Amino acid sequence: MSKINENFLELKDNFLFSTVSKKVAEFAQKNPDKKIIKLGIGDVTRPIVSECITAMNKAVAELKTKEGFKGYGDERGYDFLRKAIVENDYKVRNIYLEPDEIFISDGAKCDSR
Repeated sequence: MSKINENFLELKDNFLFSTVSKKVAEFAQKNPDKKIIKLGIGDVTRPIVSECITAMNKAVAELKTKEGFKGYGDERGYDFLRKAIVENDYKVRNIYLEPDEIFISDGAKCDSR
């Protein structure tokens, strides 16, 4: 059984990355000679690998067919995806979970409220 990280309860009700962005901008203005490595939202440094693009194109092509269209999934995430995560991310590392122990969401902010 998973438990919420109690530190989430200490977060202010705002979008964390906007706060970080403001602080980085303030620091950069006060320290123009300093090099900043940004790891915030949208600050990517490499293109998406071709395997991901291929998989996304395949998924989009499936959605245009009656058989491949999935619509809204279960609130815990699609069953096929949870099974794939168990098999490909955990089992290969000798970690044994059941698919119902996996939760797919669209982000931590909405899940910690």
